[in-house]
Amino acid sequence: MKIGVLGGGQLGRMLALAGIPHGHEFVFLEPGGEAVRGLGELIAASADDYGALERLTTSVDVATYEFENVPVSAARVAASRVPLHPPVEALHYAQDRVHEKTFFRELGIPTARFVPVELRADLDKAAGMLGLPAMLKTRRFGYDGKGQRVLRVPADLGAAWAHLAGTPLVLEAFVPFTRELSIVAVRGHDGAEAFYPLVENVHRDGILRRSVAPAPGLTAALQSLAETHVRRVFERLRYVGVLAIEFFQVGDELVANEMAPRVHNSGHWTIEGAETSQFENHLRAICGLPLGDVGVHGNVAMVNVIGQEPDAAAILAIPGAHLHSYGKQPRPGRKLGHVTLLADDPDALRERVLQVSRHLTDA
Repeated sequence: MKIGVLGGGQLGRMLALAGIPHGHEFVFLEPGGEAVRGLGELIAASADDYGALERLTTSVDVATYEFENVPVSAARVAASRVPLHPPVEALHYAQDRVHEKTFFRELGIPTARFVPVELRADLDKAAGMLGLPAMLKTRRFGYDGKGQRVLRVPADLGAAWAHLAGTPLVLEAFVPFTRELSIVAVRGHDGAEAFYPLVENVHRDGILRRSVAPAPGLTAALQSLAETHVRRVFERLRYVGVLAIEFFQVGDELVANEMAPRVHNSGHWTIEGAETSQFENHLRAICGLPLGDVGVHGNVAMVNVIGQEPDAAAILAIPGAHLHSYGKQPRPGRKLGHVTLLADDPDALRERVLQVSRHLTDA
C-alpha cells in the first residue's frame, strides 16, 4: 500500500522503517522532513497548504498523521478524499487540553481538576478555586514542557501570566501522584484490540527521559483499569490505529493526563522489546491487516537521546543496547534518538540504564 503521512519527524521515520519491509511506500507532507529523507516521497509543505494536501491525498491509498497538531480543518479535507486514521475527532480532543479533559470526564475517566483561563482575573479566581500549587498551561500546542508554568505561591501568578498570556490557558490542580505511567494500545478496522503493558515514565523539564516496560510492580488490576479507560475512547471514537494515554498513578487509581492519537515516544521500546512494534501495529491497523502479538521480550527500557548525539561505539558496547538515531541536527532539548535496552532481570536492566546515562549529556 502507499501510505500518506501528515508530518515528517522521527515518528514518520519509524513508521516508514516498519512498513518498508512489508512492501509499503510512503509519501510525507512536511516542510522540513530531515528525519524521513530517503524513506519515501517528501512533499515539502505544511498540512494547511491545500494544494500540497491534494497532491498527497490523490497519490496514496490511506493516510495517517505522526503528530497531533495537524490543523483539524486540513485533516477533515484529507479525510474527505482518502481514508484517514485515527479519526479526526481524536485530533480535535487531543489538541485542546480543556476539550481533552472534558472528553475524558464524559467517559468516566478521572482527570486533574481544571479551570479554563482567558483573563488575568480568571487566573486569580481559578487559583482560589483549585488552590496552590497548580500548573498553568496553554490549551494548545504545548509539548515537551513548553507552554506551562508551575504556580507554587500567589506571587507566581503575575510572572506566569506575563509569560503565557495572549493565548487561551487552563489551570490544572496538582495531582499527588506516586509515578507517571502510560499505555499504548491499538485498534483495527474490525474492532480487534491489543494492549501493550503500562510503562513507567520519568520526565524532567517536561521532557520524557526514559520508560521502563513493563512498569515495575505492575499488577493485573492496574493494567485492566488502564485498558478499560482506553476502550472507552476506542468505542466512543470508533478508533483505528495506535493510541497512547498518559496517566498519573494515585494509589490504585489512574488519573488521565493527556492522550496522543498516534504512535508515542513511550512506546519506542516496542521496536526491539515487543513481538510487534507499535509502528508495525499502527500500519497493520490503518491498512486493515490483522494486529500483531504485543508480547514483551523480558525487561525493557527506553532512554531518550536529547541535545547531543552520544558515542555510538560506547552505547553499542553495552549488552542488550540498540541505538536509534533520527537524522536530526543537534540542539539543546531536541530529541535526537533513543536507546532501547533489554535484560533478563530488572537488576540487570537498571544497571544498563545507568551505563547508557553516563554516555549522554542530558539523560
